[in-house]
Amino acid sequence: MKHRITKAIRKQVDRTNEMEHSAPLFLTSSFCFDNAEEMRAAFADESDDNIYSRFSNPNVQEFIDRICLLEGAEAGFATASGMSAVFASFMALLKQGDHLLSCNAIFGSTHTVITKYLPKYGIEYSYFPADKPEEWESLIQPNTKMIYVETPTNPGLEIIDLERISVLAKKHNIILNVDNCFATPVCQQPLNFGADLVVHSATKWLDGQGRVLGGVVVGCKDLIKEIFLFCRSTGPSLSPFNAWILSKSVETLEVRMERHASNALFLAEKLEGHPKINWVKYPFLPSHPEYKVAKKQMSDGGGIVCFELKGGVEAGRKFLDSLQILSLTANLGDTRSIAS
Repeated sequence: MKHRITKAIRKQVDRTNEMEHSAPLFLTSSFCFDNAEEMRAAFADESDDNIYSRFSNPNVQEFIDRICLLEGAEAGFATASGMSAVFASFMALLKQGDHLLSCNAIFGSTHTVITKYLPKYGIEYSYFPADKPEEWESLIQPNTKMIYVETPTNPGLEIIDLERISVLAKKHNIILNVDNCFATPVCQQPLNFGADLVVHSATKWLDGQGRVLGGVVVGCKDLIKEIFLFCRSTGPSLSPFNAWILSKSVETLEVRMERHASNALFLAEKLEGHPKINWVKYPFLPSHPEYKVAKKQMSDGGGIVCFELKGGVEAGRKFLDSLQILSLTANLGDTRSIAS
């Protein structure tokens, strides 16, 4: 990972004639050509020249290249948000009559996309229990084309054994699509365990300061090409400014996640056994049900801690209202700790 971090930091857009050290902003909707033949070749996909920032942009490409280096991916595409990355990874690769098999512990908006919108396009779905790997294979259908998982899951921090699920996916020739948002590529690289695609909400840890929205999907170049073609026409493009912010944030991702993880583990250990708490869940706590799996596939436990207060909803409301430092907001992965 140390070499990947160094390579990612050093991966930049080509310097302009001004010889700047930090990558400049390319705030433009379109790009010019010296002549008609260059323009024709670009539109015919015979060159890699930029045409229009909905298709590609130097700042966006720098961000993509850096995430590809961190994840060990062949190619990638960046989107306007994490959910647009998830949606694009579904719609570009699934069609009417296909079946999506998903972990039952997933982000709420992803659940909405799967259960409300995919069926409108004739795409079937079913869920498998995250905590019962012995049941996973039995839920695969003849028309299953993709398995989708989060690990750690949002927000319950359940851990999916990536190696185990990958073996099943490859056995049945199914695309394995992994949301790596909670772990980040610093803590976990799903492609190393057999995943075909990795998606991120870059809004979270990748940005790290709660400033911009963004998403990215990386993986097998043939699959990414289909996602690129879908997004080029449908338009969920990442803005150059947001890409510039996110790319700069990647440079500090490793040191930030190391501190987040050490703080989270310290807090989890302190909370465990507290008389007013029913349970605490953190991937690197030995009490976590999938602790051994987490230790196998993650370099640390990430920056999220989950716990349940005794006393139900009222106790939770009182706890949140009593906080003096933590922010109450619908986000995570910020330098300022958040409770929700």
